[in-house]
Amino acid sequence: MFSKACEYGIRAAIFIACQSVQSRKVGLKEVAKEIDSPESYTSKILQKLVKNEVVLSEKGPTGGFSIEQSILHDLNLEKVVVAIDGDQIFKGCGLGLKQCNAIKPCPLHDSFKEVRDKLQILLQTTTVLELAEKIEYGLGFLKR
Repeated sequence: MFSKACEYGIRAAIFIACQSVQSRKVGLKEVAKEIDSPESYTSKILQKLVKNEVVLSEKGPTGGFSIEQSILHDLNLEKVVVAIDGDQIFKGCGLGLKQCNAIKPCPLHDSFKEVRDKLQILLQTTTVLELAEKIEYGLGFLKR
């Protein structure tokens, strides 16, 4: 359902959140290793997350990626997904048709709209911090 870049982006945000809770910044190499992604690909994903104000990037010897404490509690998955893939997942046709809408629906339109709406609610109501806490408590994992 998500692009590969979006999957990596979500995983990166969760990992960075885990570290940010401990007031720790992480470098590109560490993020790439933790989310099992090539460094150059991870770099592009992190650039999108920085540009969309999901994560912070600080240069220098004490720099790295982090999530600001003031937004950590409110950062939902929808913001991460939109930063990487845009909002097409909430609007697009289940069959990939360009002209699909309520007036001219594809055969899957109504059922897929229901799924899209539920997915959007899930992403809006699930925070990156919640998922990071599950990792910290051993109730989930990020690596394959």
